[in-house]
Amino acid sequence: MTDPKTEFSPRLFESESEIEHLGEGLLACTLERPEWTHEAHLAATTWLLLKHPELDLDAELPGLIRRFNESVGGVNDDTQGYHDTITKAFLAGVRLFLSEADRDRPVHELVNELLLSPMGKRDWPLRFYSPQRLMSVEARRGFVAPDLNPLP
Repeated sequence: MTDPKTEFSPRLFESESEIEHLGEGLLACTLERPEWTHEAHLAATTWLLLKHPELDLDAELPGLIRRFNESVGGVNDDTQGYHDTITKAFLAGVRLFLSEADRDRPVHELVNELLLSPMGKRDWPLRFYSPQRLMSVEARRGFVAPDLNPLP
């Protein structure tokens, strides 16, 4: 049985320039707030992993997202904005996807395939976390270990 809150048809990308726009926009804080969707999070993360291997995303992605959120008037607190555990769960999912993917394809095709895969679904972290643990203030503020299954 699927949960209608987590079932969605992702917006797919038509060009590499769309992905580059999201990745560069995250780095430069030039995206418009409505552009920063679930799909954009995964596209930017994929682009950063592929195009900026010098970045330590485990250490740097939290600050990049927090800074972007603040640049568009968002707040990073106990109830909104940056969520460390969700970010790190999806980072693990993108890495898993890329480890199994044919990387010789255009980035937008890889991102589209990711978005249609289990790792791209909004409920990916719930394979590893109970909703109570995942949505806790502790999980938002810092990484907490999964309580259902280990992350890949």
